[in-house]
Amino acid sequence: MKLRPMAVAASLLASASIGATAQARPMTPEDVAKLESVGTIAVSTDGSRIAYTTASLPDITDGEDNGSFKQQLKMAYAPMTARDFLPDDISVSGIAFSPDSRMVSFVWADEGEDRAVWGIPVDGGAQRKLAAVEDANVRSYAWAPDGSRIWMLASAKENEDREKQAEAGFNAIVYEEEARLNRLFSASLGQEVDGDPVAVTIPGYVSGFRIAPGGKTAVVDSAPTPQIDDAYTSKRAHVLDLETGKVLRVIETPGKLGDIEVSPNGRQLSMIAGVDMNDPADTTLHLVDVATGTYRALNAGAPEAAVDAEWLADGRLAAVIHKGAQSALRIYNPDGTVAEEHDGGALILSSVEAGGNTLAVEASSPSHPTELFVWNNGSFNRWTRHNPWLSEIDFGTQRTFRYNARDGQEVEGVLIEPVGGAPRGGAPLILNVHGGPEAHDSNGWVTGYSSPGQVAAGQGYAVFLPNYRGSTGYGTAFSKQHTGNYTDPEFTDLVDAKRALVSEGIADPDRTGVTGGSYGGYATAWSSTALSDEFAAGVMFVGISNQISKFGTTDIPYEMYNVHSGKWPWDDWQGMLEVSPIYHVDKANTPLLIMHGEEDTRVSPSQSYELYRSIKVRKPEVPVRLVLYPGEGHGNSKAASRYDYNLRMMRWFDTYLKTGDRDAPLPDSRPELPAGTTGAGKAED
Repeated sequence: MKLRPMAVAASLLASASIGATAQARPMTPEDVAKLESVGTIAVSTDGSRIAYTTASLPDITDGEDNGSFKQQLKMAYAPMTARDFLPDDISVSGIAFSPDSRMVSFVWADEGEDRAVWGIPVDGGAQRKLAAVEDANVRSYAWAPDGSRIWMLASAKENEDREKQAEAGFNAIVYEEEARLNRLFSASLGQEVDGDPVAVTIPGYVSGFRIAPGGKTAVVDSAPTPQIDDAYTSKRAHVLDLETGKVLRVIETPGKLGDIEVSPNGRQLSMIAGVDMNDPADTTLHLVDVATGTYRALNAGAPEAAVDAEWLADGRLAAVIHKGAQSALRIYNPDGTVAEEHDGGALILSSVEAGGNTLAVEASSPSHPTELFVWNNGSFNRWTRHNPWLSEIDFGTQRTFRYNARDGQEVEGVLIEPVGGAPRGGAPLILNVHGGPEAHDSNGWVTGYSSPGQVAAGQGYAVFLPNYRGSTGYGTAFSKQHTGNYTDPEFTDLVDAKRALVSEGIADPDRTGVTGGSYGGYATAWSSTALSDEFAAGVMFVGISNQISKFGTTDIPYEMYNVHSGKWPWDDWQGMLEVSPIYHVDKANTPLLIMHGEEDTRVSPSQSYELYRSIKVRKPEVPVRLVLYPGEGHGNSKAASRYDYNLRMMRWFDTYLKTGDRDAPLPDSRPELPAGTTGAGKAED
C-alpha cells in the first residue's frame, strides 16, 4: 500500500481555489473510489481543539492494495487549519479526549496485538498504550470523569477447548446457540497494561455504555443475545452500579433504541428511540429521569426525525433534526422546551459534539461529502476541506422535488438533473431507492459506490432519490404507512414519481430505470417484474424476491413482523407470495442486473438466486445477470468490490437504459478497469 508522508506542521487543507481549477469535467467511478470524508469527531473538554478522523478506502485505481475503510487521526485548531496526528498506516477508531484535554485516546491494534486503548499527548509525543484486556479486543471505552480510570467493553474470552476442537476438524456451528457476550473492565491508568483489569458484571449482551458524572454508575445498552433481531426489538438502557454490577433500573422503552447521552449533572438522559414496538425507527427524542426511569417524548408526532444529540455544559441539549430532505440544529432547555433552532440551509447535518464553548457538527452538501463545521456567530463555519479536486467536477443541479401520489399524498425526494439540464423529451432517469424502508435521503452528498448520483448526472442521466411511504424524516405516521403494506403505497409512489418527472420534462418515460439495495433492492425486483412495463432497466442489490423464504433465512424475523409485515407468513401464505417478485416473473421484460454479497445474513443470497433462476427459466428472453461478491455481507465493504459494483451498475444502465433497448445483448461480464488497477482488462463471458 502506498503511504503518504505524515504532515509535521499545520497545513491549509484547501490548497487550491475554485478559480484556479482546471476545466470542469464529469464525475467518474474512479472519483467515487478515492473520496475521503470526515469520519468521527471529538471536541476537547476545554473547547480549544477538535480531533477527528478521515475515512477513506485504499485507492485501488492508483494501484493501492485492496482493503476496507481506514480512519486517520487529525487535529483541527481553527478553520481550514489541521494536521495529521498519527502516520496514515495507523487506522484508529473511538477517538476521545481525556477529561483534562491533554491527551487524545483511541482504539488501535498494533501489529500482532489485540485492539487496545491508546493515547497521544495533544502537545506532542509518541502514542502509548493506556489500557488493554488480555487476549481480547477492546470494542469501545470511556474515561472516568476524574481521568484516573478507563472503562473498556471487550470481546468475549476465547474458548481454548473449542479452538482445539476446531483445529481437529470439529468446527460445526450450532446456529444461534453459541452466543459470545462482551465483557466490561475497569483499568487504572497507574497500573501496567499487562496487569489484570477489574471485571464488572454486566447484563446480557452489552453493545454500548456511558459513564455518568461521578464515575459511580453507567448507562449500558443491553439485549438478551448478540442477535441483530434482539438489538432491534429487545435492547434496553440499564443504569448500572459500577462497583457491584447491580442493575439499579431499566428504562423500559417499548421500541427501537438509538443514541443515549447523560446530562452534565447525571440526572437526565437524552434518548432517541421508537415510540412503540411497531415504530419502524428510533427517531423520537426523549428525556429520561434517571432516578425513576420515567421518560417523555419531546418531538413525538412531528414531521421530522431526531438523528443525534449532545448535552452542553450549561445543561441544555443540542440535537440534529432532519425535516424531510433538510436538517436543522435545535437547542433544548433542560426542561425540554425549545430554546432555539438553526436551519442547516444547504448543509445536511449528521452529528453533533460539544466541549467548552465549542459546538461542532458533521455535515455534507450536494457538492461535498461529510466535513467538519463549527457553529459560531450565528452560522456554520467550515473547518475542513477534503477532496479539493471536487472543484474540477461539473455537477448536475441537485434539489428537493415534491409531487403528489395518486391518492393525493405529497411525497418528496432529492433530484439530480443531468449536467447541462434535461434535453427535449426528457433524459434517461434512474430512481435510486433507499433501503429500510425506515430511512430517508437528504439533500446532501448522495453519490456512492451503489448510488449513481453525480456519476450518472455527468453521463446524461437524471437521478431521483424518492422518500416514499415508509421513509423516516416525515414523522412516525408517515413511516408507519408501510407496516402491513409491502408494495403499495410505497412502490406505486415510485411509478408516480416517474410520471411527475416526465410531466416536468425531466424524464423520458421509455428510459426510466430503478436501482437500490436491501429494501431498495426489493423495490428494484418488484419494479422489474410486477411493474416491468414502467421501467426499462434495473440494478438490484442484496434485495428480496420471496417474502416467504426470506422470513426463514433472515436474521431479523421479529423485526420483520413488528414493523414490516404485521403478520406471519402462515397467517396468509398466498398474500405473502403475491407481494414477492418471483410471483410476478411472468410479467418481467426489464433487463435486470442482480448483485449480492455471498456472506449476507440480513437478506440471504438465496433471494437473488431465486429471482435469477425464475427469470432464466420462465422468461429466458429477458436479459438477466447474477453477480456474487465473496466475503461481502449486506453491502460491500472492500474497495475492489465497491469499485467493481459501480462499474457494473453504470455499464448496465448504459447498455439498456440510456439506449432504451431492452433487447440489447449482455454487456461484458467484467467491466474494463483502469491501467493502474490490479487485474485490469476484460474477461470474456
